[in-house]
Amino acid sequence: MCLVPMPDNISLPGADWTAMTASYDDRALLLGETLVVADLHVGRGTGGNLELPVGSGSDMVQRFQSLVERHDPAEVVIAGDLLHSFRTVPRSVESTVAGLKSACQAAGARLLVTPGNHDTMLDSVWDGPTETTYRVGETVVCHGHEAPDVDADRYVVGHDHPTISIEGQRQPCYLVGSGQYRGSDVVMLPSFNRLNAGVEVNEMRASDFQSPLVTDADRLEPVVWDESGRETLSFPPLGEFRRML
Repeated sequence: MCLVPMPDNISLPGADWTAMTASYDDRALLLGETLVVADLHVGRGTGGNLELPVGSGSDMVQRFQSLVERHDPAEVVIAGDLLHSFRTVPRSVESTVAGLKSACQAAGARLLVTPGNHDTMLDSVWDGPTETTYRVGETVVCHGHEAPDVDADRYVVGHDHPTISIEGQRQPCYLVGSGQYRGSDVVMLPSFNRLNAGVEVNEMRASDFQSPLVTDADRLEPVVWDESGRETLSFPPLGEFRRML
C-alpha cells in the first residue's frame, strides 16, 4: 500500500476557503483560528472492564491541552458527544470536563459545544455556550447525527468514529469527501477518545454510515495522522482503496 505524506497546511476539497488554512493534528482539525475535536465520550470505560490509563481522564486533558498550546486557537469547538453516558455523570467526568475548560481558559480560547446524541446529560457539567450548528466562515460544524438544515460550502462532523484497516492494523482516520451533502463537502473527524475502538470503514457503503451527511462512501478519502512522524498520510477514495486490497 502506497502512503502519501501531506503537508501540515492542507487544501480541503470544495470552494475557496476564504484565506482560511486547515490542518490536521491528533484527531483534531484546525480551521484558521478554530480548533475542532469530536466524540470525546468523557466517561467511557468508567465502571467497565476497560483499562483506563490510556485515552481517558488525564491523558485526554493532556492531549487536549497540548493541541490548544500548539495552535493557540481563538476558539475550540467540540463537535458533539462530549459525554458518553446517557443517564449518569460520575465525578471523574466532571473533573475531566473542568480540565478541558481550564485548558481553554489558560490559552484565552472560547470553548463551545455542538451537542451530539450522547449529550443528554450535558447541562449537568456544562454551562458554557452550545449551538446545534456552528458556522466558521463558509463551514458549518455539527455532530452529524442529524441532517443540518443550514446551507454551507462544507460540513465538519463526527459521530461515526471512522477508522481504516491497513495491513491488519486499525488506525483512526479522517474522511474527506466532496459533494456529499446537499452538493457540499463533508469532513468527518475520528473520535478524540483513544478508548473508542472506532468503526472500520474499508468496506462501508453510504447506507452503513450512521451520519446522514454521507451519501457516497466511494468518494470519501481517508486521511491518517501519523503521530510518530507528525504528518498526515493520504489514501485513495474508498471505492478505489477497496480494489487495491
